[in-house]
Amino acid sequence: MPTYDYTCAKCGNFEYFQKITEPPLTACPHCGGTVQRLISVNTNIIFKGSGFYITDHRKSEYKRKAEAEKATAGAAAGGSAKIPGNKEQKVS
Repeated sequence: MPTYDYTCAKCGNFEYFQKITEPPLTACPHCGGTVQRLISVNTNIIFKGSGFYITDHRKSEYKRKAEAEKATAGAAAGGSAKIPGNKEQKVS
């Protein structure tokens, strides 16, 4: 729900959460005075860097290391490992 800024003739400025489809307030929820909705300044968010999420734009080096780790973890979890010079043996 968006936050709207209002000004009250009696108690000053305040913020109010309401649905976009609701009509603007006509009375202050605090004192009952007349209110007017203000035009708020939108604050634009600027994300700087290579990506917002850490997984957005991975370097190829990271992807190679992740695949190598998966292979190592898969061999350990699967219970088999290749030993150089020997056939695949069951690890217990």
